[in-house]
Amino acid sequence: MAEPPGAAGEAGHSVERVVRPRRALRAGLAHGVAVGVAVVLGILLPAVDGGSRVAADRAVAVLNVLGVGVLSVTTLIFSLMFLVVQWAAGNFSHRLALFRSDPMVWRVFAFVLGVLVYSVTAVLAIGSRPTVSVAVPIAALVMAAAAFVLVRRLQLVALRSIQLAHVLDELRDRGLRALDVYGPPDGTAGPRESARGPGAPRARAPDAPPHGPAAASVLWRGPSVLVEQFRLVPLVEAAWRGGATVVLRVKVGDVVYEGDVVADVHHGTVAEADVLGAVLAGPERTFHQDPVLAFRLLSDIGLRALSSAINDPATAVQALDAVEDLLRRAAAGPVVRTTRAIPDASGTVRVFLPVAGWDDLLRVGLDEILVVAPAMPLVLARCRRLLTGVLSVAPERLRPPLEERLAWTDQQLSSRPPFLRDGAGFRD
Repeated sequence: MAEPPGAAGEAGHSVERVVRPRRALRAGLAHGVAVGVAVVLGILLPAVDGGSRVAADRAVAVLNVLGVGVLSVTTLIFSLMFLVVQWAAGNFSHRLALFRSDPMVWRVFAFVLGVLVYSVTAVLAIGSRPTVSVAVPIAALVMAAAAFVLVRRLQLVALRSIQLAHVLDELRDRGLRALDVYGPPDGTAGPRESARGPGAPRARAPDAPPHGPAAASVLWRGPSVLVEQFRLVPLVEAAWRGGATVVLRVKVGDVVYEGDVVADVHHGTVAEADVLGAVLAGPERTFHQDPVLAFRLLSDIGLRALSSAINDPATAVQALDAVEDLLRRAAAGPVVRTTRAIPDASGTVRVFLPVAGWDDLLRVGLDEILVVAPAMPLVLARCRRLLTGVLSVAPERLRPPLEERLAWTDQQLSSRPPFLRDGAGFRD
């Protein structure tokens, strides 16, 4: 029997990295592990015989002080964290969840919870013993010191999350990683090439979905949801088993309503449950499979800065710096296509994934700022430099929409005084 896709030796890791969403360890699991380890240590260490001993009442006093102290400091820090999240949402974008979704937040909370549980468990385990091993208070001291180090690191991360430069750099870096996966530079392996196993025939994958009527269309069942990610590896396996090609009709970030077509199935059969099970619904968009999200957030930050309530064109210029970096990287990849072909281990395309094309990136990342830029000479001049810079690296097939926007920008700037046209001197 043929080897199923996604099980092709070392390449399998690359396949899963490219087409399977990477999920962080669930917060509940981390909390459960921390509590479990703390309970075990709290029971075992007081039962240790031999070695250096310490009076039980002194050990209990240390455990009580450390437990309450760590809990008090952590409560204060996490209270400040809530204010940081609210501040970032109000000043940058309500969709910005960089700090709120950072795994460090709930991992630190899990460790602190473990310190508190250890202290309580050890006090109960000591009971009426006259002495206990010195390892009991030493373990509490070590864990408390580690907890304070982690809390301090969390505080620094929170402070960085309200700094504009750090937020823009983080959004740019995440956008670049997403573009490298779904729109790699020419000559490098993207999702299509990475899905082949070692030694597999290098079949040429088609650039466009199959034409003609579909054998079946899969409709969404249930209430409307936001498409957060796709489980592409199981979907490829299901299409391979049925000898089919699945053409997804919704993109990551789309809202799907009951009765909408999720996918068309060609040339074979795929169970409806397999197709619908590949759709990961969530409350908000994520960066895993969504290269457009970074453009959306950068545009949000720029537009909020240009609002009459804030009137901060320098912030919009900094956001455009990151947008230009992303557009230059996108111009080096095959973003002109609006679908990505995902093959199985033999090179046969099993899934067509709709993705954002070049026009989509320009529209989301630049056009909305460009519309309001005429009121801000600094921003309008920066938009012109952005378009000129991207044109200098863009291949011929991507130049027409850039030239169209540049012509409009030049027309807007032509009515400005000469010293406002190039933006020189308006950087700071």
